Amino acid sequence: MGAGNSQDGKPGPGEIFAYFTEIGIISQLSSALLARVLPDGVHPSHFAIVQHLIRRGDGKPPVRIAAAMQITKATMTHSLAVLEKRGFVETRPSPEDARSKLVYLTDAGRAFHAEAIEGVIRAFGRIIGDEHAEIMRQAMPGLVAIRKLLDDNRDL
Repeated sequence: MGAGNSQDGKPGPGEIFAYFTEIGIISQLSSALLARVLPDGVHPSHFAIVQHLIRRGDGKPPVRIAAAMQITKATMTHSLAVLEKRGFVETRPSPEDARSKLVYLTDAGRAFHAEAIEGVIRAFGRIIGDEHAEIMRQAMPGLVAIRKLLDDNRDL
């Protein structure tokens, strides 16, 4: 059926590709904007780890965080070192297994998160403005549904 809709109502291959291309471009542009509001030396991927710990709770092993974020253990080790140096997280021995560690947000990490969120809200708010707020609101349920669908099928 080509690039557009198929006859049976399912999205055509071109439509699927175009949809995820737009999401990818939005992700790149929003990450670049996020990078501009973060302190020097803190990358959006570091912020994503803090955001994950805020959303899912801290006290998780690094390997579990790496798996959730779909990054390598080495990348997680480096990122945690950056965050620890900044005082945003700390690793402690697991009470159940002294050989493994757990990652905890510090008060400074929670403050960093709150400041970063405020910066992002200001930056995106200037761009979105009142005239595009409704577009964002209408898109949100569909984006959440697609994210859940992809999350539920990440092992395919």
